[in-house]
Amino acid sequence: MKYIYSIIKADYLQRTRSYAFLITMAITIYAAYSFVPPPSAHYTTLTIVGFKGVYNSAWVGHLSAMMTTVMLSLYGFFLVTGGIKKDIDTEVGLIIATTPISNFGYLLSKMLSNFLVLMTIVGCTFVVSIGMFFLRSSGYPFVISDFIVPFILLALPALLLISAIAVVGEVFLGKRAILQYIGFVFLFGAIMAHAQGETNDTIAVITDPFGIRTMTTSIQNQVNNEFHTHVNGVSMGFTFHRKENAFRTFIWQGITWTPVFMLSRFLWIAISLALVYISSFFFHRFDFKQPVQKKKKATKYTDHAPSTATASAGISMAALPPIVKNYSIIPLVKTELMLLIRKGSKWFWLISAGLCVSMLFAPLNIAHTYLLPVLWFLQVTRLSELATKEKTNRLHYFTWSSYKPLQRMLPAQILAGIVLMVTLAVPLIVRYLLVLNGFAVINILLGAIFIVLLAVCMGIVSGGKKLYEIAFFLITYLITQKLHIVDYLGAIDHNNQILYVVLILNVALCVISFRVRSYQARHL
Repeated sequence: MKYIYSIIKADYLQRTRSYAFLITMAITIYAAYSFVPPPSAHYTTLTIVGFKGVYNSAWVGHLSAMMTTVMLSLYGFFLVTGGIKKDIDTEVGLIIATTPISNFGYLLSKMLSNFLVLMTIVGCTFVVSIGMFFLRSSGYPFVISDFIVPFILLALPALLLISAIAVVGEVFLGKRAILQYIGFVFLFGAIMAHAQGETNDTIAVITDPFGIRTMTTSIQNQVNNEFHTHVNGVSMGFTFHRKENAFRTFIWQGITWTPVFMLSRFLWIAISLALVYISSFFFHRFDFKQPVQKKKKATKYTDHAPSTATASAGISMAALPPIVKNYSIIPLVKTELMLLIRKGSKWFWLISAGLCVSMLFAPLNIAHTYLLPVLWFLQVTRLSELATKEKTNRLHYFTWSSYKPLQRMLPAQILAGIVLMVTLAVPLIVRYLLVLNGFAVINILLGAIFIVLLAVCMGIVSGGKKLYEIAFFLITYLITQKLHIVDYLGAIDHNNQILYVVLILNVALCVISFRVRSYQARHL
């Protein structure tokens, strides 16, 4: 037990002291503030056409708990995944492998540390939700149980499941981070689609880990019974509207916690533990054996190695090729581009090629709004290490002290990333050129520059890739949901304002990247 506690404590402290955690915390606190919009706001987080619930304790507490559960489950996965890979990279896993701790004990400690990180953020949103009640509500009593109970029953099982999925994904997919991301996105989408279905039988309630079905059905039934109407559905999430329509208010007293719902909460906790237990049988325990073929090849080359007598005879300087100095940036760009292309599995490029081809035949708005952002997001593991791989591999002592690193190496990394992203967008660019839409082409080019500079800036400032992966996923997801504020490639609104905003952001990101890298190079 002492080994499990030590791993949980060390992992929790390491994660909570990172820039990714702090920025995720700030984003979640701001989101918790927006979960309860003011009456004059042009958006809602729980939409019932023609009706609106009053801001009493039950409404604010349950709504904040539900929105926190869904949103934190969405991007919290990207925050907590990578714990096992961190132990591999830092070689701490080799020490853990020699301890008496079992595979299940180690994976359980990783799951619990993930869970504690997410619950720390939940604790902050819990406090913010109470503050929002006193800020938004008027004339309704404060009931603390309307906040504590939904946060426990909704957030705790769901986030424990997300923590377990993060561990299971690392066990079975190893270092294939992009496959973990894709698999989780599809799984999350399937859960949300199931949770917002029309049926409400016992099986549907039990198979909803977030509890969305139970909450929306409770609100829907009260509206239908109180106003003798027939509301077909209640939608969760941010819904924006141009103007305020007429609506009728109602007082909702919260969810009636049925035995079936309580059983589902314990069931999902048990499923989370079972997933970790099953994956412990497949855990490698940091034992990476080299294939036999590689050993044979190494032996083959060793047989033809020069003898000691030859090596002791010295090196003939005349036989060596002459040294040719080349201070051009072009070789560096080629090298960085090859590193980007060769990273990851070669078979994975088939998916990217398929999306590129599909952009030639899909409608322009579909290709621009959905296919291109998803295609670019598939390169997230490549871009996230664009400016951090030297520090990750402990080569920054050499690279930052090389000849003009700010004038050669950093621009080469940025140019290589831009070339890759623009090349992937060529089918869509060609289609816009054929219809003489140069404005859309400029938006795509600026968007490619923005997403690369964002990767470089966040990587340099945070010193890791986790922050960028979270930010890139959120941006891509919100674009596919047609949220205008994150439309960095002009997919939703084609206007000059977006172009100027992205241009200003590109300049700011470029300046910050060079300034911070210059400071880092001077203070090795």
